[in-house]
Amino acid sequence: MNFVMKAALGGGPPDVGKMLGGEEKEDDPDAAAKEEERQEALRQQEDERKDKYAKMEAERERMRQGIRDKYGLKKREEAEAEAAAAAEEPAEGSLTRPKKLVPAGCGDEEEEESIMDTVMKYLPGPLQDMLKK
Repeated sequence: MNFVMKAALGGGPPDVGKMLGGEEKEDDPDAAAKEEERQEALRQQEDERKDKYAKMEAERERMRQGIRDKYGLKKREEAEAEAAAAAEEPAEGSLTRPKKLVPAGCGDEEEEESIMDTVMKYLPGPLQDMLKK
């Protein structure tokens, strides 16, 4: 008897109602229109949610900008762009600068002066004379 009461109140397996002589569910002729309205309501809620969060983010950005102005800070994107630009510029004497294929003055056969001539320039006059002989 308890089983019959559950079926009558909507509980139990879905086909119990049919077994007890209940009617089958009929398709609602306005189901498509109701579904369309439901989808439109969901879209509207989603748009309202996006607008709410866009306003909140705009307010946060105004607060962040106020803090940046107060303390003289730069935006993260600007700071990253400047750091990237600085990294791309070759720094003289830097260990991370791009290497040249052949440094100037090393191994060029078309050089007019040899290494010995270069050394001779920096020696005092008497030593130069001794080495030339």
